[in-house]
Amino acid sequence: MSKKVVTMGEIMLRLSTPDFKRFVQADTFDVTYGGGEANVAAALCNYGLKGTFVTKVPNNPIGQSAINHLRRYGVDTQYIARGGERLGIYFLETGASMRASQVVYDRAGASIADVDAAEFDFDKIFEGADWFHTTGITPALSDKAAALTEAALKAAKARGITTSIDLNYRKKLWTKEKAREVMSRLCMYVDVCIGNEEDADTTLGFKAKDTDVTKGELNLDGFKDVFMQMKEKFGFKFIASSLRESHSASDNGWSALVYNGTDFYHTKEYAVRIVDRVGSGDSFASGLIYGLVTGMPMNEAAEFGVAASALKHTIPGDLNHATLSEVKDLMKGDGSGRVQR
Repeated sequence: MSKKVVTMGEIMLRLSTPDFKRFVQADTFDVTYGGGEANVAAALCNYGLKGTFVTKVPNNPIGQSAINHLRRYGVDTQYIARGGERLGIYFLETGASMRASQVVYDRAGASIADVDAAEFDFDKIFEGADWFHTTGITPALSDKAAALTEAALKAAKARGITTSIDLNYRKKLWTKEKAREVMSRLCMYVDVCIGNEEDADTTLGFKAKDTDVTKGELNLDGFKDVFMQMKEKFGFKFIASSLRESHSASDNGWSALVYNGTDFYHTKEYAVRIVDRVGSGDSFASGLIYGLVTGMPMNEAAEFGVAASALKHTIPGDLNHATLSEVKDLMKGDGSGRVQR
């Protein structure tokens, strides 16, 4: 029987410039939909699990289009609430070489920000669920969204469901001080914590020593120190971080580190040529969740997550459309990119 994973957060309309154009050059946008938790639900469906996504969207054709987008990839959308003013939008300008990608948000007043936990029946939503996942983006949207996130985590924990959170700090949404206050409270109900070194610092106050991502270098000892601090404070069962060595906007090194309170494990590193890096962290989270919820050992689950997210870098859009067999083939070492006939 397939495992059921519930995710909750915001889904947005994504408008991206075609052909690496700058915003000021573009007279058309490519249209898709995405958001951290929605991306995770879709990827897990792609791997054969039951992915259920919970959110609130406006009761208009744009909200329906977002729902239809998820349904296309097998996501269970039956618990999505309708109402509010609008669907959030984000604009993406894809960078190349030394020019970084740019994101502009237009999400103020989005339906998910004006939400009440009473709009969701957690008894029904979590029926038969094995895992619940959310991110630090959702509580950043509003106090109401933060209260909803806390209610969902408490409801999941009360039912013995494994909970995970991707820290995902967004400085355009809230201050470090507010993030630390809210996220420290939420993490008391979390079993698996996912986030990079910047997120651990900004949202929880743990800093990796002698690590500067802008130099394209990693200090694993710094991460280990941070993970041990996080484990001691929150008692997480697993702590994981994707590790990005940013050589340019086009070429990155990509791996991950995971810790279970006893062992640290650093995965294989992939040299990725980037087509679209948006959603790569979500792809790692979904891959790690897939591995752990289906019973893979920690090391194998981490390798699955890294391979899945390495492939995501090559796929346009927010969602990871890499198949289960493609991920497993890459894990085995087939990264040649040869045409499959």
